[in-house]
Amino acid sequence: MNVAALRPSPSLRGLVSSPHRGLVEGATLVALYGVYELIRGGGNASLSLAQSHTDSIVSIERHFHIFGERALQNAAHAVPALPSLLGVAYVVLHFVGTTAFLVWMYRKHRDRFAFVRNTLIAATAIGLSIYVLYPAAPPRLAGLGFVDTVTNGAHLNLSSNLLGSVYNPYAAVPSLHFGYALIVGVAVAAFARRRVIRIAGALYPAVMLIVIVATGNHFFFDALAGGVVVGAGYLIARLVSSRATQPSPGADMESVVLPSAERFNARRFRPAEHALDVAA
Repeated sequence: MNVAALRPSPSLRGLVSSPHRGLVEGATLVALYGVYELIRGGGNASLSLAQSHTDSIVSIERHFHIFGERALQNAAHAVPALPSLLGVAYVVLHFVGTTAFLVWMYRKHRDRFAFVRNTLIAATAIGLSIYVLYPAAPPRLAGLGFVDTVTNGAHLNLSSNLLGSVYNPYAAVPSLHFGYALIVGVAVAAFARRRVIRIAGALYPAVMLIVIVATGNHFFFDALAGGVVVGAGYLIARLVSSRATQPSPGADMESVVLPSAERFNARRFRPAEHALDVAA
């Protein structure tokens, strides 16, 4: 009997709950991000619909007395050279910072990488569905007097025809800039060995909040929605991890069948071994 043939093949749960080779992980995340941008940039919402949703967001913030985004942007623009720094930080921290964090997690904390990866993917999927169902204009496009800091400071026009072909300007809720920063910050604060790095991780979400609001790209409400989406992604990742640790029916069969097969093979070849011993 071929015992190896009885071993179950790797399950989907095992594939998503374990880290893989670096090239595989990197290629997978790049491919998923490409699909994300393709779907995100394919939105056909009108400016009027997006602005109406933004008006509702502003009304909610004013009701709870937290509509302070314009005051924060005015304060940031009063500091020389700060708008340019914030414009660059909006782009660099989100892409380069998140990528560097994932590489660090994979190399230094590989046993926890799969959980962080699954949280990020689940949160992104939820955010993408909300972008499609609830398009909302960012403050800089809401007609409320906000300045487009990224365009003016970093000289990167997010509303240009070139970027508009792959970028949906009405995908403001939830803010995955803040959502990703929350994942990065919590993980670094929890897993980094050096105290100064842990403190930097704990402060990182707050820094990102200032960046996305002061540049006119998100409201506080958007950041809150980003945190909720990450929380949902965390729960999904926990569910995947818990199910992956439960024994599967194939594992139960293996625990019974494989020992029996091994005993059968042992009894099958024992007489021959005994005969050789007698002959000797």
